[in-house]
Amino acid sequence: MGKRRGGGPALAGLSKRQKRHLRDFGEQHPVRDAVSGREVTQICELPENSDQSSSESDAENEPERVSEYHKLLALLKTVPGAEEEEEEEDEDESEEGDESEAETNSEGPQEVGGTDEEDDESDVLGQEEAKDAIKQAVGQEQADETDNSGDPKHGAIEEFTDVKHESEFSLETNFMEEESGDYSAAERESSSSREVSEDPYRAHMNKELEEKEIENISACSKTTSQLKWPTLGQLVFSSITQKLKTFKPDKELDLKQLHLHKPLDSTWPKVNCQLLSMLNKPSDSLFTLLQRELFCIMNLYKDLFYPERTALGNGEEIRQTYCLHALNHVLKANAQVLSSNAKRRDQKPGADSDDFRDQGLTRPKVLIVVPFRESALRVVQIFISLLESGNKKQIDVSNKKRFKGEFGSDPDEKPPNLKRPEDYEAVFAGNIDDHFRIGVAVLQKSMRLYAPFYSSDIIIASPLGLRTVIGAEGEKKRDFDFLSSIEILIIDQADIYLMQNWEHILHLMNHLNLLPLNSHGVDFSRVRMLNLNNWSKYYRQTLLFSALQDPQINSIFNKHCFNYRGQVAVRNVPMTGSINHVVVQLPHVFRRLESDSLISIIDARFQFFIDKVLPEYRDAVMSHTLIYVPSYFDYVRLRNYFKKEELNFTYTCEYTKKSSISRARQFFLKGERQFLLFTERFHFYKRYTIRGIRNLIFYELPTYSHFYSEICNMMKANNGEEATWTCTVLYSKYDVQKLAAVVGIERAAQMLQSDKSVHLFVTGENE
Repeated sequence: MGKRRGGGPALAGLSKRQKRHLRDFGEQHPVRDAVSGREVTQICELPENSDQSSSESDAENEPERVSEYHKLLALLKTVPGAEEEEEEEDEDESEEGDESEAETNSEGPQEVGGTDEEDDESDVLGQEEAKDAIKQAVGQEQADETDNSGDPKHGAIEEFTDVKHESEFSLETNFMEEESGDYSAAERESSSSREVSEDPYRAHMNKELEEKEIENISACSKTTSQLKWPTLGQLVFSSITQKLKTFKPDKELDLKQLHLHKPLDSTWPKVNCQLLSMLNKPSDSLFTLLQRELFCIMNLYKDLFYPERTALGNGEEIRQTYCLHALNHVLKANAQVLSSNAKRRDQKPGADSDDFRDQGLTRPKVLIVVPFRESALRVVQIFISLLESGNKKQIDVSNKKRFKGEFGSDPDEKPPNLKRPEDYEAVFAGNIDDHFRIGVAVLQKSMRLYAPFYSSDIIIASPLGLRTVIGAEGEKKRDFDFLSSIEILIIDQADIYLMQNWEHILHLMNHLNLLPLNSHGVDFSRVRMLNLNNWSKYYRQTLLFSALQDPQINSIFNKHCFNYRGQVAVRNVPMTGSINHVVVQLPHVFRRLESDSLISIIDARFQFFIDKVLPEYRDAVMSHTLIYVPSYFDYVRLRNYFKKEELNFTYTCEYTKKSSISRARQFFLKGERQFLLFTERFHFYKRYTIRGIRNLIFYELPTYSHFYSEICNMMKANNGEEATWTCTVLYSKYDVQKLAAVVGIERAAQMLQSDKSVHLFVTGENE
């Protein structure tokens, strides 16, 4: 390999281990003794495209904006010997996948604390050195752009700036095709009054709010009521402007009642029939019971929070339902614009054109946030299936081959010897790259993938993909104007973002429905008054799907959703907890800690642990103790304390190298290390079986309730006597939802009634 260009003296100060960490994780390790607020998410480099550009050709030719860490990562990709090191780590992964191999290793005793510290930590670059390195990386990228002009990877940009291709998907220059099956001019005129009164889309978007209503929404003076539906269960309906009415799901749905735009009224039964057959449900119905109730709420344009999504169960049902709703919304919105184009074309010169306000400040209407490329692939596949009308000619999908290449997966990439739980296989199926974004334009009989954002109707992206575009305050190159007129926000699999980086979701919500900084060529005579008044967020519908209820997810729904139509949240309480799935006879001791506020609970938990819990486990008899820590920052604090006290321990986290993980597991199994610090994110992404556990300490209740039973069931691999096993759990009054998910609502209520610290001994029941 040739020498790395543009490295400079700043990068020369990096050690080999630091460079490897930058290549693996895309950023410096955020810990030393100080705790950083940044979590690590792997960044995978994407080919340059024009997904951020406007409809103007000059803007489309600009290179894709890349974060500073991403630029450093791209620069370090050329380090000599990097490929050989990657191959060695891949071999370590295949070796680690065999669970029995870790126990057969016969390494001699080593000082794990010192070795892991070298592998697990990196010195952070000085600010000045980092800036110099970034400048050099940017300069090198600019120098390489001219050299890569003939590269096939860069040649794909040309097709996205093609004038003919751009004009085919332009809303301003196209008109409604009467032969396409859409409403004819006569039909539009005769049915316009009926559509306004009955069509949910027209009723929602044509509603004119008053100043008093906006003030009430801003004051968050909501009224709530509880409903119970057959499938969804307990619902909490809240509204600010509308009177609370008892609405029930229709027992039988007719296609005419759904107000589906063509061709969805004919393609949906065929598309959903395939899912019904897979689920062994009657194929003559339009929806499953869950889909019917979900779509009933979606079609009324109410916000929805559904915290019972499962990858193994109802995940595909939910995905197809929100794809139908999103595509139906886009087709209706575009049809309205094309119809207005035809009317304006036939309008006499000088006539008032204020009747054609049918657009937002920017074109993107729907934002779908998904965690992995595989999820985006499935969403686009559903869109294509819904637009193909029966036996007729298939729709034209531009850049489909490139899309399959970048978002598809190679079945041979997965090591054959890895065995993981079924829910793990379902979540991490396919391409699990979490750095992507793609614009989709839909117009009549065609779909355009990789459309520039300002020429797109739908944007599908991951939180990290959006974060690198939105940027941070003070950055020169950042753009979030394309989020100004989002009318439907869909956040799917929200629980996974807790394991990635929840700050990206908060950053996204803070930049939604803001007034754009530039006009982007918009015709203000066509912009709705609600957008000009900066009232877009009061019309935005938010659909939030998660596998669990969490305070951070609840906060998004309660503090960032202002839909005047109201909010519907599913609030079913778990009657039985995951503790019933523990198959080993194990005493569970739940110890309550007190705190004055949610802010002080972090310090209170740490002090309670080191004063009352840890002294009981310092004795050598209490060896083989695994400490499960959900928060990475709590893990850093505990690790530093253990080092200061010179305790005999080892640790594994999401940053730890595979070789160090293998050593830590081996030492813990043999009893050479008394404690093992174990992070929740490590368990989420790896699901390794830790053998040799005799004592369990849950520093905090796990985010996923089934992780509790999984960790406890790891004791099945032990040959010791069950009477010597212990399990201790720390909890507080702020852990109501997590506690109920583990022990059930009745036990949780009993444990929270007492003001004093309560010790409960619970014996897990066999599954």
